Amino acid sequence: MKLWMWRLRAFAPWLAVAVASCGITLIAMLPAAWITPRFAQETQGHVNLIEPSGSLWHGSAALMLAAGSDSSTATLLPGRIEWHTAFWPLLTGRLQMRMEQSDAMPDPVTLDATANGATLSGGSLAVPAALLAGLGAPFNTLDLQGGVRLTWTDWRLLEHKPFGQLIVTLTDMASRVSRVKPLGSYRVVFQAEGESSTLDLSTLKGPLQLKGHGSMAGGMTQFQGEASAAPDQRDNLAGLLNLLGRPSGMGTVALTFVH
Repeated sequence: MKLWMWRLRAFAPWLAVAVASCGITLIAMLPAAWITPRFAQETQGHVNLIEPSGSLWHGSAALMLAAGSDSSTATLLPGRIEWHTAFWPLLTGRLQMRMEQSDAMPDPVTLDATANGATLSGGSLAVPAALLAGLGAPFNTLDLQGGVRLTWTDWRLLEHKPFGQLIVTLTDMASRVSRVKPLGSYRVVFQAEGESSTLDLSTLKGPLQLKGHGSMAGGMTQFQGEASAAPDQRDNLAGLLNLLGRPSGMGTVALTFVH
């Protein structure tokens, strides 16, 4: 064996180690800002990570709700979302990330993803209803006050199809367009079943009664429901009902959405 070939062979393992070390260092130093554009793209600009700091492996960012590309009414979730990404599972093609939010999420959640799918562990998030104004109409028009709590089961994504249940509980809602306070408490149950999903709206209590059922399949979203007022509050809620939908009876309006 020629001398130069022997030296190259002897040096090759050290060269590989050096290249790998440089690669690991560069990856570990990827800034947190690297992930934020992708996050906004996946949510069509409605949920955004802003003011990122740290790295892709250990970083944090603020969560902003916005009406798509229009950020004039955007609202910020109090506190910051922090994440920690495990490095070694990446070598086996698995992403394992732990996320927490000190102000709104009592328990951390984990994201476990591979090329075949992903699973977000169950958790809950509690925020003031005023934050919903950042999503634009009709929330910014209604200017809701009260509490919003999101609770979800393990959320799975298999072959780009979602599976899981999300429950949104709205407690003691009030609005600037109505003198009736509170309007009521409500529950929205979203059930994702792969190719299709369903949404059910119900009233827990209150003079403003809301109910309805929706479905999402084949790129089409449909929702049919109604809003009505308790008999002793029909006059006080007439203006709000007219904003919510088309009159369909005494003190009742139809809630219809097709997209």
